Amino acid sequence: MDSGSLAGISNKKSLMAAAINAVLVASLLGSSYGCPFPAIYNLGDSNSDTGSVSAIFGLPPPPYGESFFGRPFGRYSDGRLIIDFIADELKLPFLSAYLDAIDSNFRHGANFAQSGSTIQPAGGKLVDAGFNPLSIDVQLLQFERLKNHSNEIMKKNPDFTDRLPRPEEFSRAIYMLDCGQNDLHYGLITSTEEQVKASIPNIISQFAVTIEKLYLEVARIFWIHNTGPIGCLPVFVLSAPPKPGNADQTGCIKSYNEVAQEFNKQLRDRISQLRSQLLGARLVYVDIYSAKYSLISDAKKYGFVGPFINCCGHFGDYHVECGETAVVNETEIFGASCSDPSKHISWDGVHYTEAANYWVANRILDGSFSDPPVPLAKACR
Repeated sequence: MDSGSLAGISNKKSLMAAAINAVLVASLLGSSYGCPFPAIYNLGDSNSDTGSVSAIFGLPPPPYGESFFGRPFGRYSDGRLIIDFIADELKLPFLSAYLDAIDSNFRHGANFAQSGSTIQPAGGKLVDAGFNPLSIDVQLLQFERLKNHSNEIMKKNPDFTDRLPRPEEFSRAIYMLDCGQNDLHYGLITSTEEQVKASIPNIISQFAVTIEKLYLEVARIFWIHNTGPIGCLPVFVLSAPPKPGNADQTGCIKSYNEVAQEFNKQLRDRISQLRSQLLGARLVYVDIYSAKYSLISDAKKYGFVGPFINCCGHFGDYHVECGETAVVNETEIFGASCSDPSKHISWDGVHYTEAANYWVANRILDGSFSDPPVPLAKACR
């Protein structure tokens, strides 16, 4: 073989090596980038409702919304929710509530969450107890309606893209689910803890069906929150203080939190099973419970007052709902806001303040509380 041939082979090897290196570098660089999620679709309850219930029944009264929006803005908090901080992280606008027909924009997703919603279909007893009839199975139907109707419109008029999702982007969106607290809440006020635990497998199965149906529709990337420490909500702790031996080291109702922990264990196990069934899907389980409990148990360390001192309204020796009035000892009392909501974890005894939501969001966005431990922005990987 002459020197020219040898030089040619050498050049080809060099070019091939350079190409391989380029691919490796590109791969490494690409792994540091986030996922270009074009949209968020969210199903859940009041922890992530950005206006669905208020679109039907009217806005919550002042002082809801006072810390960020300056007025009631469809959220059951003084300001933004975790879902709002998630949208910020993904460089997307706040999610429009699906049921809000005024000025809604679904170009980058939609929020189907309903305050008071449950995973289990809301029958007569749930509705009579004050829970929302638009449970998560109904929210799924609303998503299907949005997707199918948007696709029909886009086929007829491809230029109509300003306020509707693009058909090809549904499969690249991130699908979030945050529901289950109300199922446990309902059970705890109508039955025993053991009876609630016995109902959990059926509730989890219904949750899994929702995930499977979303997958069959188009969803591939899921970000799924477990339920928070329900035994630490002031509405329970102050209205019915834990009996001797039933308070944990923080002062929460131990047996109530054990119910939430059992729910979360079964949810995590079912998500693990779904990973092997739903080919090509990415399911991230987010341990909201641990993030919230760490804040509650070390409230003063993080600059908050006691975790059972809700900012708005009053529980305990008398009861006044946030933003409402009640007559106490022949005196009309208004459920006003505290002077500094940013120092409180609980806003109204059930929902968290914007400050607490921000704290929790910052803990979960980097994947520290996720299984697998992947940051939100890289959940597609």
